Amino acid sequence: MPGTDLPLFQLKGKHLLPIVQGGMGVGISAHRLAGAVAKAGAVGTIASIDLRHHHSDLVEQGRRCRDHAVLDRLNLTALDREVKAALDTAGGRGMVAVNVMKAVSGNAALTLQACESGAEAIVMGAGLPLDLPELTRDFPRVALVPILSDVRGINVILKKWMRKNRLPDAIVIEHPRYAGGHLGAPKPEEMNDPRFDFPAVLEGTQRLFKELEIERERIPLIPAGGINSHEKIRKLLALGASAVQLGTPFAVTEEGDAHPNFKKVLAEAKPEDIVTFISAAGLPARAVLTPWLKNYLKREHKLQAGAKSGEDRCTTSLQCLIQCGLRDGLAKFGQFCIDSQLAAALRGEVSKGLFFRGSESLPFGSAIRPVRELIEYLLTGRKPALSAS
Repeated sequence: MPGTDLPLFQLKGKHLLPIVQGGMGVGISAHRLAGAVAKAGAVGTIASIDLRHHHSDLVEQGRRCRDHAVLDRLNLTALDREVKAALDTAGGRGMVAVNVMKAVSGNAALTLQACESGAEAIVMGAGLPLDLPELTRDFPRVALVPILSDVRGINVILKKWMRKNRLPDAIVIEHPRYAGGHLGAPKPEEMNDPRFDFPAVLEGTQRLFKELEIERERIPLIPAGGINSHEKIRKLLALGASAVQLGTPFAVTEEGDAHPNFKKVLAEAKPEDIVTFISAAGLPARAVLTPWLKNYLKREHKLQAGAKSGEDRCTTSLQCLIQCGLRDGLAKFGQFCIDSQLAAALRGEVSKGLFFRGSESLPFGSAIRPVRELIEYLLTGRKPALSAS
């Protein structure tokens, strides 16, 4: 982009702007957002979970369906449509990635569908993606990008993958203190641990590369979480990062795939409105304290005390998570259907939805601006006049 001196970074032979849009589900980052980001020359990311909500015919086919295999097929069809639409919008520019959560039971099927549909990268977090090289062995041109939070996790992935003669094509380093959605710390009280700080992880990973005889430039490092300004990006690149990943600032752009109410809730949230809790997947998560979440947290201890297992407790029949607090009666996990609450947020239902959000302020305050203006600001530090705040 003209006017920036920030360097491009390479991923699978492509030269890209040093900006990666994070994957946000359910349906928050689908083809409109991912395609727009890729068209600008950066990395746009589709969140793979339950994308049928963007397709009225698939929603109708799944109405009152209690067969999770049928629902899974509908979501694979939706993913195929979304990837192809994003690639069409991108027009060969940038890169279109698909984010797959390791914690979902259909992670293998979603990964394969994304590859078959033409996704140029698979980004996987919410668990260690130890088997990602095997899953994608028939798609050598697809970039593999694990999401990790500390040097220990990076060490495990590198050594496991090296035994399979594979290296990550990039690594997203997500800081649990700042990111939205599911977080990489085992417990909420660990989110402020210094081992997650970007300088420590970048320096430690570069030492690890040297120990393992991996060329420093071979694997781009991409910090994620709390990055909301040109100045922060410049500092991280000076520390050895190749690019940065942002989620919430992209979620509230004009091209963001969610309902306008969703964007309004995220954009207008004050620091005291953003809380951390345990999700139904058993992971710490960060979201806006909406009426639904406030009510749930008041009842959380009572619900956990009465936790009991049974497939009939799965309100959507998706069986989406490998381990689900509600379905499996796991008392230390969240006792709610995460798919239902995230789908409500996608539709803009403030009284029912779970609105994931990062902890930091947004570049344009409460203004909803186009992707191109956000990317221009991130690369140059210049805010368009209409977006200045």
